[in-house]
Amino acid sequence: MSTQAPRFFFVHVQKAAGTSLAFRLRRHFGRSAIYPPECDDSDVAAVISVDHLLDRWRAQADHTRVVTGHFPLCTVELLGGGFTTFTVLREPVDRTLSYLRHHRQLTPSDSHRSLEEIYADPFRFDGLIHNHMVKMFSLTAGEMTDGMLTRVQFTPERLDRAKDTLTRVDVLGLQSHFEEFCRELADRFGWDLGAPTHVNRTEAVGVSASFRARIAEDNRMDIALYEFARQLIADRGVRPTT
Repeated sequence: MSTQAPRFFFVHVQKAAGTSLAFRLRRHFGRSAIYPPECDDSDVAAVISVDHLLDRWRAQADHTRVVTGHFPLCTVELLGGGFTTFTVLREPVDRTLSYLRHHRQLTPSDSHRSLEEIYADPFRFDGLIHNHMVKMFSLTAGEMTDGMLTRVQFTPERLDRAKDTLTRVDVLGLQSHFEEFCRELADRFGWDLGAPTHVNRTEAVGVSASFRARIAEDNRMDIALYEFARQLIADRGVRPTT
């Protein structure tokens, strides 16, 4: 019988409270048991590059208990499987606006640009915004060429695959019910995540109704996946979805 401690893979969807959760995971597991390692704290590649993760994994697999980062769920196959998985989703329009505000706040060269201008940037739209959640859960290891930045065609079959994959995530949460999600993790696995911690928040700014409608139309598959997740959580009887 194997005595290896259980390992966990957190699919960190951008701007869905994942950084706050990562800090709380460190409280329970200790910094050395969490990927990315402390030496990579300032390296963006550590949280988006699958190649970087695999390189670190060769040396750190034995003592890593939790993998975090913006990695599509299919990454677990490249790590050899055997992970308990969990994730948090966020309402897609709010997630997108939060991402745009956060980018503008952290990027001096874009600090003067409107949210609409940043949204229209092809690199950011195609790689980080357009149906981002569907991509994170529908990508296969065989088609993934650049982690979450991989370009894909958003077909009905891709949405169906994302939904099917989501049903196999062990613990599923919503950013709007984040503390309930943390309590579920604590109750299910016996973790001590401590008091709430809020990281990387930005102040909401007014945007036009037409811009919100544009985001919703562009990301209608993400909206469908989010509604599917709400119903899935309700069917599991874990928490309300209002």
